[in-house]
Amino acid sequence: MACFVPKHLLLSFAFSVSVLLLLPVAFSVGPKDAQPISYHGGPLTSGMLKVGIVWYGQIPRAQRKAILSFFRSLNTVTPTADNIPQVATWWNMVESYQAYAKSGAGSSRIAVKVVNEAFVPGYDYGKVLIRDFIRLLIPTATARTPDTLALIVASKGVTVQDMCAGSCAQHGLIDNNTYVAVGDPEDECPECAWPFVASSGKQGQVLLPPSGDIGADVMVKLLAGGLAGAVTNPMGDGFYTSVRGNHVYEATSMCPDVFASVEVPVDPVTGGSYNVVGDKGTKFLLPAIWNPKTSSCWTPL
Repeated sequence: MACFVPKHLLLSFAFSVSVLLLLPVAFSVGPKDAQPISYHGGPLTSGMLKVGIVWYGQIPRAQRKAILSFFRSLNTVTPTADNIPQVATWWNMVESYQAYAKSGAGSSRIAVKVVNEAFVPGYDYGKVLIRDFIRLLIPTATARTPDTLALIVASKGVTVQDMCAGSCAQHGLIDNNTYVAVGDPEDECPECAWPFVASSGKQGQVLLPPSGDIGADVMVKLLAGGLAGAVTNPMGDGFYTSVRGNHVYEATSMCPDVFASVEVPVDPVTGGSYNVVGDKGTKFLLPAIWNPKTSSCWTPL
């Protein structure tokens, strides 16, 4: 659990060029009853990761822009004057899992490229995307290009299977195709939208989104978690741990609601909180990742 600084402190520093808010160290073994994440022998994603996206429903431009910027940032390093960590630094931790796979997984670098975008603005499969409908959307996302991860991004008002029922972002394998599916949970599932939306199940101050659009930054946060899971546990037999055999924790779900260990910057213009910067200086708040080397939760800051 992470604690955040009250909003009045954010306002009092609003005119500072570089505002840093002190947070308590929040590193632990994750869920109390879970064993450390371990490798179960399955294949990992490596080399070139091709991504095909289907925008399902009325996706605002700000959300599409933020998600595409996040993808560009994974392999882009543009150092800042104040040495804020990069999105690529976060991605390096995801890539590091390959070194801990017993069988090895080839090159540790995972280059990510969006190879296709498709639009389904008319809610062709309704506003509840169960697994069967995700299956139908995968060829649209990938344009039937082999070895391409399908990303289904659903608009506000669309329920993605299991949202608010144990998982905020979906990833898995359908018909030998890997996929990630995310929605905008602002209204339906505030606990998935925290820390940008108040939730009765969360403790800590609600933060302002770095892009200025809550849905955009929430979906990037959820996508980051789903993508990390799709790389480190693509087929369900990679890196994970389970509790009593029925609840699986992966790279980011093992470290819920943790974003920084010491300090988190606040944009002096927008007041938005972030822990990494990316392509063209775009700011993001990305989730903590389980570090397989130290068996602890890790954040860029």
